[in-house]
Amino acid sequence: MTPDTTQEPVAVRRDEGEARWWFGGLAVIKATAADTGGQMAIVEMTEPPGTEAPLHVHHREDEAFWILEGSLTLQVGDATIEAGAGDYAFGPRGIPHKYTVGPEGCRMLFICTPAGFEDLVREMSEPAPERTLPPQDGPPPDMERVAAIAQAHGCELLEGGA
Repeated sequence: MTPDTTQEPVAVRRDEGEARWWFGGLAVIKATAADTGGQMAIVEMTEPPGTEAPLHVHHREDEAFWILEGSLTLQVGDATIEAGAGDYAFGPRGIPHKYTVGPEGCRMLFICTPAGFEDLVREMSEPAPERTLPPQDGPPPDMERVAAIAQAHGCELLEGGA
């Protein structure tokens, strides 16, 4: 099988990537469809302690989680996974999942195949003026809007949504 296009090498340094404030976390888009010929997206997430992602399902992409710092509890289908720095977990498309960040916060990679998840992140977030967590006292997200964006990108909120 030969690729349709020739990809160029890409390097994204530690302090590079598109920084976005996404809910209460800092999302840095490290790899996109354009970078990888549509093969994958990588988003580096920094989350404050206690962050809870609502139960949701991806219909288009598989999602892997690589914990760089801190910890989280990930529920994928009927499995509960306690993950800490250096751990990896996989959430296949079509299986509902959610996570809760541990008491020390968490920095992790979302690795999604195929690419496209970065577009959902962009549409749900705002540009980060600095590479820090956003203020934690902002208004709650408009979950009706979030659910509509998720649906447009092949995801579905199963709890916490409209």
